[in-house]
Amino acid sequence: MLTACAAAAPTTRADAPSAGVVVDVPTIQHPQDETPAWWYRDGAAQAAQRGAGAAKAKNVILFVGDGMSLTTVAAARILAGQQRGAPGEENRLSWERFPATALSKTYNTDSQTPDSAGTMSAMATGVKTRAGVLSIGQKGLRGDCAQALKAPMLTLWELAAGSGLATGVVTTTRVTHATPGATFSHSADRNWENDMDLPEKAKAEGCVDIARQMIESPFGTGPDVLLGGGRGNFMTVEQRDPEYDDKVGQRLDGRDLIAAWKQRHPDGAYVWNAKQFAAAPKDRPLFGLFEPDHMQFSHDRPQDRAGEPSLAEMTVAAIERLKAIKGDRGFVLLVEGGRIDHAHHMGNAYRALTDTIALSEAVAAADRATSADDTLILVTADHSHTLSFVGYPTRGNPMLGKVRGTSGEDGDANEYARDALGRPYTTLSYSNGPGYTGASAQQPEGPHTFPHTASGFEEIAKGRPDLSRVDTEHPDFMQEALVPTNAETHGGDDVGIWARGPGSAAVRGSVEQNAIYHFLLQSMPSLRAALCAKGDCDANQVPVTLPKPDDFKAR
Repeated sequence: MLTACAAAAPTTRADAPSAGVVVDVPTIQHPQDETPAWWYRDGAAQAAQRGAGAAKAKNVILFVGDGMSLTTVAAARILAGQQRGAPGEENRLSWERFPATALSKTYNTDSQTPDSAGTMSAMATGVKTRAGVLSIGQKGLRGDCAQALKAPMLTLWELAAGSGLATGVVTTTRVTHATPGATFSHSADRNWENDMDLPEKAKAEGCVDIARQMIESPFGTGPDVLLGGGRGNFMTVEQRDPEYDDKVGQRLDGRDLIAAWKQRHPDGAYVWNAKQFAAAPKDRPLFGLFEPDHMQFSHDRPQDRAGEPSLAEMTVAAIERLKAIKGDRGFVLLVEGGRIDHAHHMGNAYRALTDTIALSEAVAAADRATSADDTLILVTADHSHTLSFVGYPTRGNPMLGKVRGTSGEDGDANEYARDALGRPYTTLSYSNGPGYTGASAQQPEGPHTFPHTASGFEEIAKGRPDLSRVDTEHPDFMQEALVPTNAETHGGDDVGIWARGPGSAAVRGSVEQNAIYHFLLQSMPSLRAALCAKGDCDANQVPVTLPKPDDFKAR
């Protein structure tokens, strides 16, 4: 038997490391010499030298935890473990079991600390760009419609749709928000989500709102699966919302974009509540808009009057349909846990962490629903936040609780750690945001309660609050913030990348964020071939030349 085992042919894993390919990249002066073509080639080089092009992925799924800093990942990991009765530190979120890990540098071309529009544009197009714009080159300023029209960058989703593959976009935000919007739209301003948001000058110059671009995409038939919030951007002001009697659509141009999607996908299903979602055919296109605005936070979802599917349920629904349509030729899917970011901006760690746990459940569901032999799953964040994990809490200390232990490296684990004024403090806090404990126009001085839409802050008069009798683990407790700001800000630190499946072995080291697109692209032979057929590849069949969007539009 030993002889037979030794003689057996070795099996090559789909995610096995592969020899890299060198792509020459010109040395330039930053930032003045940066161009979309340079960013594209540089990103291609980072993926190619790590061997991404040797992979044979049929499908790729990009998970984005919006604002999911490494601190957020660590805190959510522990909280998830504690929710199951364990100490928590030894726990792992689903993607932390993946074999490949890297770090992503998130800055925009004009901003040290980035926003979601510029960061997702980098991941969608392979080209870094400015903050506040969607999938266009960096030359034009934010709000410059004319320049945006001159510089659309082909996205991976458009390339896939234009090449006959199935495509999907799933999010817990409005589907026209920055991250999902970057997949099938090109905009000089991320806020141009419906025609009411477009300035008259931009309309006159020919710019089209993001919702309309998502539905009318000239690449294939646009997204085959589109799930999230934001009904208002697709309905006219004459249309009353089906869930909320006091709300109507946002559009002034008379375009019923839900009807337009149905016309374009006559065999598809449009749904707006959990019952309809569950009943929709599993082999047809699916369009689901579950709120007029963003979907509910995971914690609040059970109270939704019409019912909303979870992120995991939407992820599985998308995978089922993307496998079934377009002759199972392969698919490209985005899944965003978008409200992690919103909870951080609102200074509420509980909802940020529970939405991160919901994203982990979605990744686990995708892992079960696909094979590591043919599907690359890549998990990352678009940017960081200012959440801090501090003190010396004892092992198993409640993640959202007050620190028990000490403020130094020794102390009594049964007692609260104290600051220099003798007051306890929490493990988690923010560098800035509405959790600043001074009085505001909305709430008195002291610990604030979610939601706190803050304005009119005053100086703290009584010093840090005494948290001894405050339930800091309550879902509505807002962590203290050092600097008073109406909304907590992003952070500029690197974020993680985790991957499994064909091409995942290339995901290692420290990379520019736009290299994520190239990891995904180079892992898919079908999309590499589509670009090479247009002359966009080098002698090693690595796509290195900025592709032309017109090459992949429907004729």
